[in-house]
Amino acid sequence: MVDKTPAPHLFADVLARVHAVCGALAAEGGWPAGIDLSRVVVEPPRDAGHGDMATNAAMVLAKEAKTKPRDLAEAIAAKLRADDLIASVDVAGPGFINLTLKPKAWSDALQTVLGEGESYGRSSLGAAQKVNVEYVSANPTGPMHVGHCRGAVFGDALAGLLTFAGYDVTREYYINDAGAQVDVLARSAYLRYREALGEAIGEIPEGLYPGDYLKPVGQALAAQYGDKLLTMPESAWLPLARGKAIAMMMDEIKGDLAALNIKHDVFFSERSLIESGNNRVAETVDYLRSKGDVYEGRLPPPKGAPVEDYEDREQTLFRATAYGDDVDRPLLKSDGSYTYFASDIAYHRNKFDRGFTDMIDVWGADHGGYIKRVQAAIKAVTAGKAALDVKIVQLVKLLRNGEPVKMSKRSGDFVTLREVVDEVGKDAVRFMMLYRKNDAVLDFDLAKVIEQSRENPVFYVQYGHARGHSVFRNAREVVPDLPEEAPARAAFLANAPVERLTDPAELDLLRRLALYPRIVEAAALAHEPHRIAFYLYDLASEFHALWTRGRDLPYLRFIINNDAEITKARLALVQGVVSVLASGLAILGVNAPDEMR
Repeated sequence: MVDKTPAPHLFADVLARVHAVCGALAAEGGWPAGIDLSRVVVEPPRDAGHGDMATNAAMVLAKEAKTKPRDLAEAIAAKLRADDLIASVDVAGPGFINLTLKPKAWSDALQTVLGEGESYGRSSLGAAQKVNVEYVSANPTGPMHVGHCRGAVFGDALAGLLTFAGYDVTREYYINDAGAQVDVLARSAYLRYREALGEAIGEIPEGLYPGDYLKPVGQALAAQYGDKLLTMPESAWLPLARGKAIAMMMDEIKGDLAALNIKHDVFFSERSLIESGNNRVAETVDYLRSKGDVYEGRLPPPKGAPVEDYEDREQTLFRATAYGDDVDRPLLKSDGSYTYFASDIAYHRNKFDRGFTDMIDVWGADHGGYIKRVQAAIKAVTAGKAALDVKIVQLVKLLRNGEPVKMSKRSGDFVTLREVVDEVGKDAVRFMMLYRKNDAVLDFDLAKVIEQSRENPVFYVQYGHARGHSVFRNAREVVPDLPEEAPARAAFLANAPVERLTDPAELDLLRRLALYPRIVEAAALAHEPHRIAFYLYDLASEFHALWTRGRDLPYLRFIINNDAEITKARLALVQGVVSVLASGLAILGVNAPDEMR
């Protein structure tokens, strides 16, 4: 049986060596049993002049070791200096330890990249733990707009990142098909149905959806029912119009997502919580009541800004303050129907019942005030066994050459996701939606994202991958047997004399490649896929810079006509860059082209 466990990357290898040294010192010095090494990290130093890696081991262990950090650092450094991977160790300040590795460490790291190809950086960090990532979850009341686009891309890239880091990920979409907004959708569709039958409907009344996108729904209703709905009371035609409209809107939403190459594993209907034979919302509220977490009472008037769900009346409340929220929350409206929050509790309890203790929800910027109450509810319904991380995705400002883009004619009041994808392409949309932290407002300029320049990150990164393949094509004049397929090419270059890569720019590129697995794990732990996008841009920048230096300094060119061996060594470096660029772009759902024109 083949062992598919990822090999430890260089940073993990050095961390293991630091842990071993600390363990040895603990045994020699009689440190308390079970000392926690999880706080010890090995990372790149903030100042590259301080070495290749730095560790905080002495700073975080000094208290348990009952010694000064500086003294402990000197003891750790003394043992690390005997390590065959480490060239030098320096103790700085109150006890920071800076490490410089021997050149062989970097050439060995490149060999690891060549051996693992696009699987390099794949991690067992997640240990197959089940994670539910819920994203998009747009109301099925119309086509997706550019704001939905950012959440869709972020959620999908996060799911891809977690999968690459070893988690068992389920991509989920929550269909909000049980609230008042879908009844408004049904009435809007019914108006278009009357229009499809030939009636002049005039201006769309206030409160209904005005966009032309509902015309096909009206036509479909007319084709299916003829004029029969006209003779029915609203109580009879509304569920028919609602069902047809939701189904057609969800088909359109799935098509919009497919244009971004986004597919969900689960589409969960909110309505199923109350219409599946047993009312899961009522059941969940009863469960919380049995635990003493639901009571009848009054909420105090809100201080400062008004609370949107405050009513000065006796009502059914969830004891959210017992689980970290600022105020208890209503579960029933004045008309006796359940609040949206009550449905949300039941929905997340359903996730837990399906085996998810690790949940991630991607929400829009206007839902930030909703986080604490849902996290409190999850603690209550799972007895603290499940956790929810909510990632807020901020607004997108759509521009063209710096000017705001006008609203879509088809949608009525916003620019649709499909219009943006059709104009600039899936890759530009996906990469640029990730080239900023999710909780920062994003300026998306339709003109800038298709420029072929360094100022356009997606072009610059994809061009790095294409440039690498251009180098391979040109190199066959010097290395005629260089294979075309990546696995065969990597195997061919595995025995290249990579120890000849000694120029500082080449070594910097080797260090950047060695950093990739650590970036993957850090990004996965933080739930921040933008870190991959930033890393790819830095990697591409260093690669382009080295290529440019070769134009000015011929001895640094990737292809040296009279030296096949150094050419092979540099081709191995290029192969490492190409593999990592392809790997990172795949995580983000972006193509890695072999040619760009």
